[in-house]
Amino acid sequence: MIVSKNWLSEYVDLKMPLDELTERLTLTGLNLEGVETVGKDTAIDLEVTSNRPDCLGHIGVAREVSVLWGTELKKPDPQPKASGGKASGEISVEITCGELCPRYTARVIKGVKIGPSPQWLQDRLKALGCGIVNNVVDVTNYVLFECGQPLHAFDLAQLKGGKIIVREAKKDEEFTAIDHKTYKLSPGTCVIADAERAVALGGVMGGADSEVSDDTVDLLIEAADFDPLSIRNTARAHHLHSPSSYRFERGVDPEGLDWASRRCCELILELAGGTLYDGVVEAGAKPEPTGDIKLRFDQIPRLLGIEVPDAEVRKILTDLGCEETHVCDHCVKVVPPTWRADLTREADLLEEVARIHGYDQIPEDVGVRMAPSSRSRRDIVLDRVRHVLTATGFDEALTLSTVEPEQVEAHRVWTEEPPLVTSTPVLRRANALRQSIVPSLLACRKTNVAMSNPVIEQFEIAKLYLPQPGQLPDERLVLAVASGRGFLDVKGVLEAVVSDTVGHTKTLCATGSASAKNLSSTLLESSRTAWLSLGDVKLGYIGELSAKGLDQFDLRGPVTVAEIDLGPLLDGAELIPRASALTNYQPMSRDLNVVFDEAVQWADVEQIVHTAGGELLESLAFQEVYRDAERLGKGKKSLLWSVTLRSSEGTLTSEQADEVRDAIVSGLSKKLGGELRA
Repeated sequence: MIVSKNWLSEYVDLKMPLDELTERLTLTGLNLEGVETVGKDTAIDLEVTSNRPDCLGHIGVAREVSVLWGTELKKPDPQPKASGGKASGEISVEITCGELCPRYTARVIKGVKIGPSPQWLQDRLKALGCGIVNNVVDVTNYVLFECGQPLHAFDLAQLKGGKIIVREAKKDEEFTAIDHKTYKLSPGTCVIADAERAVALGGVMGGADSEVSDDTVDLLIEAADFDPLSIRNTARAHHLHSPSSYRFERGVDPEGLDWASRRCCELILELAGGTLYDGVVEAGAKPEPTGDIKLRFDQIPRLLGIEVPDAEVRKILTDLGCEETHVCDHCVKVVPPTWRADLTREADLLEEVARIHGYDQIPEDVGVRMAPSSRSRRDIVLDRVRHVLTATGFDEALTLSTVEPEQVEAHRVWTEEPPLVTSTPVLRRANALRQSIVPSLLACRKTNVAMSNPVIEQFEIAKLYLPQPGQLPDERLVLAVASGRGFLDVKGVLEAVVSDTVGHTKTLCATGSASAKNLSSTLLESSRTAWLSLGDVKLGYIGELSAKGLDQFDLRGPVTVAEIDLGPLLDGAELIPRASALTNYQPMSRDLNVVFDEAVQWADVEQIVHTAGGELLESLAFQEVYRDAERLGKGKKSLLWSVTLRSSEGTLTSEQADEVRDAIVSGLSKKLGGELRA
């Protein structure tokens, strides 16, 4: 918000030096962005936060200055003289979309003379960087920068049927704005229409057909309140950002419509002549009064750490425009002003007291009570996951939550539902909320390859947005990795992640391509893809990119990707460290060579071995697979592995080790049809 110092001085005395003014405003939340001399004026650029739209006009900033320095706020009281007929006889107003436009007001002025604005008005607008058009349009801009309420002037003669209809746009309805570009509208957009067509994009921009020109004689002055979210969506969808939309997006004072309308008419009568018709034509409901807010005096030292006299607290609140409804020795109740929609609770009033009293009045060593905090279970588990991955050479990536729709279609793993889409793409055509992080990591890998980065090992922890019919989407937290390492290496990294979170009691199992055939992805090589499970819980998948997947992202060399659901890890994580004494007893090893059907997966073998081995099983090491149709039979394979056994109570005997081996072989025989080779 650029403020003219000369203009500001019309509403409040500015006897203080400029440096003192800007420093004090900065301490109260209006940060100084810069100062520039424009002719005989000084333009002050202030950063106004989104919760303070009341300071998007000179009167709002002047109000802050008057409270800070205890001076009088000199706000104009416009009383334009109506000398014509009834305004309601010239125009009617109807609202059919109250959720998009709660209130609309119109005034009529006839017989104006369009011409250049006087020099003082031009100087005011030029100091703010606003273009000069003509006396009527310049007045609407002047009032906007004066009080923060956008206005619009229509050429009354161009409005068909003598009516204004505030309605929702029709599908593919075309509208030509004052920039003389044609826009195709969609439902959900608020338009101002006459009896035949849309004449303005509500709260965003006027139409070319009804704009004020040199031939304009009669005017309709619009002052309205629009839904902030609707204005934001419309402005973004059509790339039509204006000072008006900027203010409507943040909210305007609903009680300020009439003042702004009267002020505009008063200035137009002064600068362009004409006759103001009696009354205001309006539609929509007036805002309901807000409830009061209670501020307990004892909360000030408790939360701010300083004592502020009760009388000063009350004065600060009333100077800011709050109206007292109750006061006693313990508290004060106030109704906030309509221009301060951000004041909704006690904490907001406390902040106002601290802001106006002065943050610089709070000692740096003030003893404010601190409540102990602890890290959440989620944070602890995710830190463990990140530690394992970074220790194994991976870098964390942060990518957008939206991707191009084609990427979603190419890699559908977690759901077959169509993706949720945003109304406006975040980046180019990326408007689909992602259902997998893998495409994002591959796009990131493509960028790194193009930059000739030698090592590209990346992971990301983020949410997926999986649609559920009739419900809110399933926001699933997952871990995704993309690596140039081989399948088994990446699986080993994921095994380390699992063991570091849920402990060694559960094993990450990979179920091969035979059961991964329903994994819908053109990016992965089906014969080198597997589901990952933790016990009976399907955790995710791992696979190598197919030739088509490599081509799609312009990648060279093998790439292995994986994605696992972090929900089971968060639920089953062992956060309390467990330790067991180191045993002094020697381990014993046994080699097992077992013949299975070709379809048997190593993950199934591994799970049975761990179950049968029990507490005596210390480790399991796969060695090799052997296939020979003549010796083993057609469709058979031999798996060779070794087990290490150890007891914490004594040295195992050969008989005890053989019993464990026999239990393992028995379990494999019963469940998988395995036969021990001699």
